[in-house]
Amino acid sequence: MINILCFGDSNTFGSNPAGGRWPLHKRWTSVLQDLLGEEFHVIEEGCGGRTTVMEDFLEPDKNGRSQLPVALRTHRPLDLVIIMLGTNDMKQRFNLLPVDIAQGAAALGRLAEIYDYGPEYPTPRVLLVSPIHLKEGIENSIFTGFAPSAVGVSKQLAPYFEAQAKSHGWLYLDAATVAGPSDKDKLHMELEDQFALAKALEKIIREAFEGGAPA
Repeated sequence: MINILCFGDSNTFGSNPAGGRWPLHKRWTSVLQDLLGEEFHVIEEGCGGRTTVMEDFLEPDKNGRSQLPVALRTHRPLDLVIIMLGTNDMKQRFNLLPVDIAQGAAALGRLAEIYDYGPEYPTPRVLLVSPIHLKEGIENSIFTGFAPSAVGVSKQLAPYFEAQAKSHGWLYLDAATVAGPSDKDKLHMELEDQFALAKALEKIIREAFEGGAPA
């Protein structure tokens, strides 16, 4: 079985733009599991407000760099780690450039590669995902912290994420090419976007593991 850890924020958690959380079978992680079939095991590890490497003084315990090692150890053995973070790094209180956000996401990819899994466990591959864009009006969303300028930042992320993926030899997807945020909250995905993202990831994963999991 090929084990896949999906490490992300509220869009991996499955937040519903209308409130609450999408049912299990409607989240992109579960849709991906259904598409891939029983030879794969998709592990959902999403947390609302999670950043790449930033400590959030308003929302503590959301630092991805602190949380990823726990997830890596908990879910061993792993063959692939999908990292889809960066949205919360665009909050005004962090004041980060797009290149900084991409470097934060890449730091997590490197952590997944160098983590000491133990002699009986493989080192997983990394799939870096540049997050979906934010929508105009995000500053009026119920999810606070975003200035109007965050929309522009979200549209600048992909080239920096792709450059990081290429430089490290990782798999890559720009989620904004297949999915986007809802008009309701300017941040989270509707059902059609959940399914579109899962389908795009399925294609990449099948090609990457065409010969099965590495020995």
